[in-house]
Amino acid sequence: MGVGKLKTHMGKVYHYFRRQTLHRWRMFWLKRAGTRGFGRLAAWLASRHTAPYHQRSYLASLLPRGFVAPSARLSHPDLCLGHHIYLGDRVFVFCTQHGGPVQIQDQVHIYGDAFIETGMGGQIFIDEGTHIQPGCHIHAFLTAVRIGKQVEIAPDCGIYCYNHGMATGLPVMEQPLHSKGGIAVGDGAWIGHGVTILQGVTIGKGAVIAAGSVVVHSVPDHAIAAGVPARVIRYRITTDSAPQAHPVAIIKPPRRRKTASKDASADVRLKQRTGRI
Repeated sequence: MGVGKLKTHMGKVYHYFRRQTLHRWRMFWLKRAGTRGFGRLAAWLASRHTAPYHQRSYLASLLPRGFVAPSARLSHPDLCLGHHIYLGDRVFVFCTQHGGPVQIQDQVHIYGDAFIETGMGGQIFIDEGTHIQPGCHIHAFLTAVRIGKQVEIAPDCGIYCYNHGMATGLPVMEQPLHSKGGIAVGDGAWIGHGVTILQGVTIGKGAVIAAGSVVVHSVPDHAIAAGVPARVIRYRITTDSAPQAHPVAIIKPPRRRKTASKDASADVRLKQRTGRI
């Protein structure tokens, strides 16, 4: 065996044992990881030598209880977590003013810098396989927020199922809260970057909400909605049962008519060319 082949073989052996050692290291600390005290230290040690956000989410698949980042804060007395869930860096789940339960089902990934809050009887349900990207806010007061299965929510989205009163003569901070109804997001929907979803809205199955939209009215199944406020612009599927979106009319500018003086000068030039003048 040549020197080059020997070095290649030794390199493969080194990387193999290194991967095995790191895997055993992570499994050792993952089994001891938790959300308090020593468990936080164990979670930090288990996540060492891994990149943050998406590249760290595979840790949730190693054990049924999933992975909660050491910087996450779970301060909710009625929080129910499913199997293989991933809660990334600086995910905050908390309860204020007698909030209702928060249920996060199996294989839900919340990647980081997210705020999930219930208050005044509000409830939050996130179904299986949903992914919530960094920077999202989900706040449920008075009514419930229900997010279906395999929903993709892009970064910096806001979901609020309540509003402040705006009566005159009283500061907004002192106004009572009210709600027109809860929020429901159907299975397989895609919520684009920076979308805001407000109270009393239902987003249908497989619907797509364009980036930057503000949803104040319900969106049907498989519809694509955009704008402020969001309106249906077309549908992902073509069926007899799906309503047709109104096409956007394209208005063309009117054509300019030639003046009499321009027509006369054109006739003179034509006659000069043909020799009639």
